[in-house]
Amino acid sequence: MRAVRASGLLALVLCGLTAWLVAPLEPGVLTLQFAWTPRGFGEIMHVWPPEHLARYRAHLPLDGMLLLAYGIFGWLLATRTRLFAPLPRVARVVMPFVLPLAAAFDAVENGLHWWLTEVPRFGVPSIYLISTTCSVLKWLLLILFGMLVLWALAFKDGREQGGA
Repeated sequence: MRAVRASGLLALVLCGLTAWLVAPLEPGVLTLQFAWTPRGFGEIMHVWPPEHLARYRAHLPLDGMLLLAYGIFGWLLATRTRLFAPLPRVARVVMPFVLPLAAAFDAVENGLHWWLTEVPRFGVPSIYLISTTCSVLKWLLLILFGMLVLWALAFKDGREQGGA
């Protein structure tokens, strides 16, 4: 249980640091993550002054540590606790893989963003599509994980109240 708590705390701390580091960027990082085209991506790069681009690129290694932390946390929470025991079998089987898979999509997105922000690369529209698709899948998996945690907690609370 100590590893679950430690990885969760580490993920929270890294998330806070990452959010603090990219907070000054306008348009924000989410806008960049959902830029489907070279033009949309380039418009954001054009609006950011050089120091914002440098800040964004500097946050990517920290974000890499964050994705490792939340991927490990998700795996440990699903495999070392009984939190998801009330859920249907299919959900219990899937849960260990949800955050690690989100982290894998995040890692691909980060790698592509590192490459795409190095110099203008307008001739590879498929790369922007792949990057944004990875971002969408990452966010969907993060939301799914959160919803399944809430579902498991609701089942748990319902059993405890019903059994009292």
